[in-house]
Amino acid sequence: MRLAHPYHLVTPSPWPILMSFAVLNLTLGLILWMHRYLNGSMVLFTGFILIVMCLIFWWRDVIREATFEGRHTLAVQRGLKLGFALFLVSEAMFFFSFFWAFFHSSLSPAVEIGGVWPPVGIQVVNPFGIPLMNTIFLLASGMYLTSAHYRLIAGLKFATIDGLQLTLFYAVCFMINQGIEYWFALFDMSDGIYGSCFFIMTGFHGLHVIIGTIFIIVATIRTKLSHFSREHHIGFETAAWYWHFVDIVWLALFLALYWWGSL
Repeated sequence: MRLAHPYHLVTPSPWPILMSFAVLNLTLGLILWMHRYLNGSMVLFTGFILIVMCLIFWWRDVIREATFEGRHTLAVQRGLKLGFALFLVSEAMFFFSFFWAFFHSSLSPAVEIGGVWPPVGIQVVNPFGIPLMNTIFLLASGMYLTSAHYRLIAGLKFATIDGLQLTLFYAVCFMINQGIEYWFALFDMSDGIYGSCFFIMTGFHGLHVIIGTIFIIVATIRTKLSHFSREHHIGFETAAWYWHFVDIVWLALFLALYWWGSL
């Protein structure tokens, strides 16, 4: 039977409502844990596990629709790309609010922090140490991911996997370096506006690196399972878009927070 339109009408799915309850559980657990309630950490951990399970099963259904059922027509692919692009715009606005707070505080420092930036008593991170190394790691990862994309379009499966694995290697190096930087930092989040801006900006970026790494791990597994073709690889493309977005945000962080903010 021929469809009257090229669009995919999704079948009823339990995952959206279950994901809503899982996120509610995670949020409740986070509040209980932060207020040191008994078993608050257990509620938080349960919410995290529920979210991971919902993501796995939801992604499984989407992968099945795209790969085995052939429901992702060209029209559906365009819609998915547009939707993901709008998601990245919302992510950009999310980080924009943090940059606004940073520049608001740094361009006109309040008298309470000494009227200078960085505030009096704050020993900032050397931008040409770990931050510069992390910049190199992320740029190298973006380069290898782009090369993997071109190799996928050329039909070179194993070369694509090599590029993805190198991307993952540099992503892990970045996260290890970020942890070392946090461990040896001479200030923390409670050290006024500088500590708040620094840790919330780099921390949320680090969270996005973790999410992007999961994206690329899934793309690597799907490439090994031959889920992607030269013409149809939306999962790969969106992972690449997300990773390049993470790269761009890091460059802005390095220039504004690490380099300019330490002058």
